[in-house]
Amino acid sequence: MSMFSIFNVAGSGMAAQSLRLNTVASNLANADSVASTAAAAYRAREPLFAATQPQSGSSADAAGAGVQVLGVTESQAAIPSRYEPGNPLADANGYVYASNVNPVDELVNMISASRSYQNNVEVMNTTKQLMVKTLDIGK
Repeated sequence: MSMFSIFNVAGSGMAAQSLRLNTVASNLANADSVASTAAAAYRAREPLFAATQPQSGSSADAAGAGVQVLGVTESQAAIPSRYEPGNPLADANGYVYASNVNPVDELVNMISASRSYQNNVEVMNTTKQLMVKTLDIGK
């Protein structure tokens, strides 16, 4: 693996964690939303990632290594309902349906994604410093 492919791997990790942070932000923004039906209620979203490996027989620089985003899934957890007959979104029985976002889980997910992003930045900075030191040796 060449030193340049480290930037590709860390960069794909940063892009993945950025998507994860955006998903957490969307979930937290909709945590207190309500709807008139369970089907219309906001469901928590979570991205799916996979590690990619270079194709066998490809060049030694591991051009295909990194993180791939497979998609974003919606939580299948139950949608909570609350009895609020005065709410304009209440159904005929007086119930509104809240989102299934767990704010505590989302905050933990946000901290984890932020730390992972920071780790990838540190990998890139360390690699850059090693390359600069290597060039300095040749002077």
